[in-house]
Amino acid sequence: MNSEHSNAAPGTLGKLGDPVVLGLSAGFIVLFVALSIFDINMVSDGIGAGFAWTAATLGSYFQLLLLATFFIALGVAMSPAASALVGNRSYPEFTTFRWLSMIMCTLLAGGGVFFAAGEPVYHFVVTPPAFGTEAGTSAAVAPALAQSFMHWGFLAWAILGSLTAVVLAHAHYDNGHPLRPRTLLYPVFGQRVMTGWFGGLVDACCVIAVVAGTVGPIGFLATQVSYGFETLFGLPDSYGTQLAILVALGALYVTSAVTGIHKGIQFLSRVNVILALIIAAVIFVFGPTLFLTNSFTQGFGEYITSFFAMSTVTSETAPDWWMKWWTVFFFSWFIGYGPLMAIFVARISRGRSIRQMILAVGVMAPVATTVWFTLLGGSGIFYQMTGAIDLTEALNNFQFDVATLTVAQELPGGAFMAVAILVLTTIFVATTGDSMSYSISVVATGHDQPNVLVRVFWGVAMALMAAILLYMGEGQISSLQQFIVITAIPVSLILLPSLWTGPKSAYAMARQQGLVAPLEAPREDPA
Repeated sequence: MNSEHSNAAPGTLGKLGDPVVLGLSAGFIVLFVALSIFDINMVSDGIGAGFAWTAATLGSYFQLLLLATFFIALGVAMSPAASALVGNRSYPEFTTFRWLSMIMCTLLAGGGVFFAAGEPVYHFVVTPPAFGTEAGTSAAVAPALAQSFMHWGFLAWAILGSLTAVVLAHAHYDNGHPLRPRTLLYPVFGQRVMTGWFGGLVDACCVIAVVAGTVGPIGFLATQVSYGFETLFGLPDSYGTQLAILVALGALYVTSAVTGIHKGIQFLSRVNVILALIIAAVIFVFGPTLFLTNSFTQGFGEYITSFFAMSTVTSETAPDWWMKWWTVFFFSWFIGYGPLMAIFVARISRGRSIRQMILAVGVMAPVATTVWFTLLGGSGIFYQMTGAIDLTEALNNFQFDVATLTVAQELPGGAFMAVAILVLTTIFVATTGDSMSYSISVVATGHDQPNVLVRVFWGVAMALMAAILLYMGEGQISSLQQFIVITAIPVSLILLPSLWTGPKSAYAMARQQGLVAPLEAPREDPA
């Protein structure tokens, strides 16, 4: 993206960006850590209460928001306006493989790899509320995979960059507005939201949600790799090991973010996808191939036929604990990522059509995710069924780091495959760190090419926050992740207008490019 697409005048923003955005978002980090030091139990109990209230009160609203976003986005993708090109560019800025790699390495990196092995097995040993199959039987395989597909499939991806990316692309490339969350509200509030404290508050809410959503995977990766080092190599699973892993991870994704989208970010994403494809091929060819093929076919079929039953489960038909720790938690997490992911998708999609952008994010990426969950999680189910492993106790205690490594060691290649998956998981989380460090910096500065110091600041801040919280105990990382559900409240309101401004923006772009007929001027009343 060229600098002419940014309207942030020099001097308008400080080197670290809008003082309101910086003050509120950085202030949140300092306040959360300070309060945790002062009274860990107070912070955990307060967030837990807010988490439970939000899940019980607004869970259905979050579900309906994702459903509406997905189906309206599909409608836009099938409309005549979908042929409009993004960014006033007649050819794509990135090759298709590089573009799709950067898209895939966002949500899937944020937790999909961490949950891919354990979640299907969990739903296999604990039957999801939408189904009545007996847990642990062959009949439970398809529902277990289908429930995992629901959490990481079409609805999850659509909220990340379909309608919202269209709104931002039109506002930014055609009308010169900055790539910031506040721009999503410009069609509603006009210029009032673009300057002053209101716009800063909108941006800060989205930054805080992403910080909460990204620090969690960063922290949990350190615990997962540390546990893996102890299991595989006998190294101590200690805070010192976790800290060393955080330093290495932070150095990796900060370097990637500093070098930018055209270098580090797209290179790391490309390496990530290539490694994932190699691992996937090894699992499919040398693992339980027939079982995986049948499980995917049946699981995806169950996903489609039970789509509405799973996506509309409420606390009336499911236990409260299940809703808040599974469907509502995941959907809230994706809502929190929504605005900044849309910024990233709009930024890398210049020269692509609206149809390509929506289908890549809302259809292609979810299907690829279901394949990945089948390979890792389906293998886990197979080994659980045959008695090679038993993850029931670990998963009932939500020890997904144990599940990932246990399944990995049973895969073809054993320890070698376990190391490969640990490396892949590390790079996946690094791609989340670099893309979100970059996107937060774009939001903070209002500029498409944010200052290098700003990218370093946010990358280091997230790694440092993870290190401090891990020192206090993994419970504080869990508390921060629960906070995601609370941050989804304001962010969902920022995303809500895209349900109608998304189609309007698509048609406005199409009219500007002569793809649809212009609006007729209102006729004067003869009287």
